[in-house]
Order: sequence, then structure tokens, then C-alpha cells
Amino acid sequence: MTLPPRFSTRPASTGLLCAALLCLVLLSPSLGAVPAGRTGDDFLAGYVASILERDLQWKRGSYNLKVVDGVATITLSEDDPKRREAAERQLRGIDGLQGLSILVEPVETGKPAPQSQSTAATGKAGAFPTGDVFRPLIADPKQPRFFMSAVRFTSVGVTYTMAPVGFGETFGLYRLAGGREGDGLQFSVEGALFAQFNLSTPSYDLVNADYTIGIPVTYRHGGNSLRFRVYHQSSHLGDELLLSANPPERVNLSYESIELLYSREWHRWRLYVGGEYLIHKEPQDLKALSAHWGIEYRGRTPLFWTGRPLAGVDMKSLEEHDWSIDTSIKAGLEFGHPDPGNRRLRVMAEWYKGFDPHGQFYVNKVEYWGLEASLGF
Repeated sequence: MTLPPRFSTRPASTGLLCAALLCLVLLSPSLGAVPAGRTGDDFLAGYVASILERDLQWKRGSYNLKVVDGVATITLSEDDPKRREAAERQLRGIDGLQGLSILVEPVETGKPAPQSQSTAATGKAGAFPTGDVFRPLIADPKQPRFFMSAVRFTSVGVTYTMAPVGFGETFGLYRLAGGREGDGLQFSVEGALFAQFNLSTPSYDLVNADYTIGIPVTYRHGGNSLRFRVYHQSSHLGDELLLSANPPERVNLSYESIELLYSREWHRWRLYVGGEYLIHKEPQDLKALSAHWGIEYRGRTPLFWTGRPLAGVDMKSLEEHDWSIDTSIKAGLEFGHPDPGNRRLRVMAEWYKGFDPHGQFYVNKVEYWGLEASLGF
């Protein structure tokens, strides 16, 4: 099968990106440092609770308190503007508190009032929960999300500018609560579109589009989390590419896959490992197994304005490619609320080297580097 070339690697650029990632990870803990032990979520939760109950005379059990990555969310069962104003005035100056939100959610008849406690999880148990108990992967090119990128792409000796874009989301259907808040079992549905446009052509030709839809089942217990997912992907070439002077031979790439990932979080770090197996595939001669692993870092202290540092290294190894390793690295800043299901903006530098993760071009070795902006909900 002969496929068209897709972009040229610049060793100097690759080295600079890797060096930038290393510096970001190594230096970020020291930037804006505060005394050890005084910025943890548990410490902040206790400090906030003491101010509310001791200084402002709030009754314990009359509010719900969550502190996640330095961002405090207080939920009240009854609205009281003066009470909220006093709390905001008292709490805004706390050293290490990155954000504060006071919400009002009336208690339904027959249900207990909210309890004051801290948690590192998102959303609530029940139907249509916010976010997911398994954090989305930072550097996985096929993680469902809303994003746009501009990269220099090299394949078989040809280099051009590409604009990868994506539209996708994981929508929670139901969450069963665990033994403590934040733990639980969640059922969701997800869908995504990943497309690539050749910006070096006059009409910015659509090269390829991948469509995915899946049903993930996720579980969390403390710092341990799992994602089991069954999903479908189909790939389609762009019309302009098929009508070009040298159109590629079309391959009908389509498959269903089962995936299992285990994740372990420790302070600001996260490790994950797992794999996939293709249960139905076209072409039929595709090999079924693949391995998937990576490491992530999420900083707490802002480096620029309110942007917190984050970085990820994602690696995949496919039986189809004789277990060659495909590497994706992303590093940058995250603005907004850090938890899945909340609005945020990420601006990241990215670098990828390995077999093409997009569509029928999976037989081509590629390398690209550039910038990505992604929006989270």
C-alpha cells in the first residue's frame, strides 16, 4: 500500500522542546514557593473551615466545602448575600488559596443538609454528574476534547504546516458513590472528531477526519483510578485530497476496540499504564494488540497570571508496528478550574514522533511540533 507523504523533523527544535519540558517540570515547584505544608488542599480546607466556623460563626453542617488544587468551592443550602460577602472578604487573602467560589443549592425535601468536608474529586453522585472520576489524559493525541493546533509536520521527507483540530467530550450518565466523597463508579458516553488541514495548500485541504464514539466505565478509589472503554473509530479522507492530482489509494480504516487503563496519582504527579485489543477491524490483517503508558505533572502555583504549569508524556506501542514506541509530549499552562467538567483553557507546546496516529496514514512515520490551545468543560 502506497500512501502520500504527510511532514521534516528539525533536531534542534525537538531538543529545545524536550529541554523546555524538563525545565518546566524541574523549576515549577520552586517558582512562587511558599512554606512546605501550607499549600496542601487538606490544610487549606481546615484553614477555611476554621475561619467560617470560628470567626464568622457558621454552624458546622450548614455548608459544604471542597478544596481542589488550591481552589475552594463552598456550597450553601440557603442564600444570604451578607453571609457570602463576609466570607469572600475574609477568605480572599488566604495565602495559597488560588480561587474561591460560593454556590447556593437548596436542599431537597427529605435529603440531608450538606456536610462540611474537603475532597479532591469533582461533581456529585447520581445522574448526569459533572466531570469524570478518571482524569482525561494530557498528552494523548486521541483524547476527546475541544482543541486547535498549528504544527510543522514531517513525513517521508516532506514538511508542511498542518492545523489539527478536534471536537469531543465525555458526558457522564450516572455515578455511584464510593466510601468517601470523590470515589465512585461512573458510566459515561463519549464522542469526538479529529481532523487535519494542510495549511500549505491554497484552499487549506482537509487531509483526514477520524470519528470516534465510545462507552467508558471509570472507577476511583483515592489516588487510584481505572478506565475501561469500548469504542468505535472510522476514518475518512478529505474531498480535496481525493480530487488532487496525485490522490492516495484509499484504505477503509474502521475498528472497534476495548481499552483498559490504570492510573495512580501521587501529589502533583500521575502515572498510568494499560492497553487495547481490537475486537473487530478493517483491514482484516490489522494486528490487534497495543500497549499504552505515560506520566503527567500538574502544578499548583501559577507561573504566569493565573496559569498553572502542566506537562505530559504519552507513549503507545502497537503490535501492528512491531512494538515501535510512539511518543507524544505536551507542556504548558492551564487557566481556569483544574477539574474535569469545569471551564478551563490550556495553551501547550507539543511534540510527537512515531507512526501517524490519524486515520489510514497509520503506516507512515511522522514527526511534528507546534502549539495547541484546548478548551475544557
